[in-house]
Amino acid sequence: MNLPPKVTERAFQRLAQINADRDALPLRVAVSGGGCSGFQYDIRFDQPEDDDLILENEGQRVVVDPVSLPFLAGAVIDFSDELIGARFVIENPNATSSCGCGTSFSM
Repeated sequence: MNLPPKVTERAFQRLAQINADRDALPLRVAVSGGGCSGFQYDIRFDQPEDDDLILENEGQRVVVDPVSLPFLAGAVIDFSDELIGARFVIENPNATSSCGCGTSFSM
């Protein structure tokens, strides 16, 4: 059995800040082929689909489609705010390597 991804409190708090002045849209975290390492993360605001896994905390939602779910089993979705920039990041235990920017990976 694969564990679903986990979303940190910091990521949910950042979602709440972003959605404070608009209708709350879920953050979609998906995996697609491509990128410099074979797979790439697609992180965007999007409406949920009927078959999505929905991770929710205090009215904020992160959605993952069923095709991406096995690639994200046990992953941690977080928000990072560093000198190089602020962004949602994924710590993926399934990735055997990743590119320098952190948006693509291989398995």
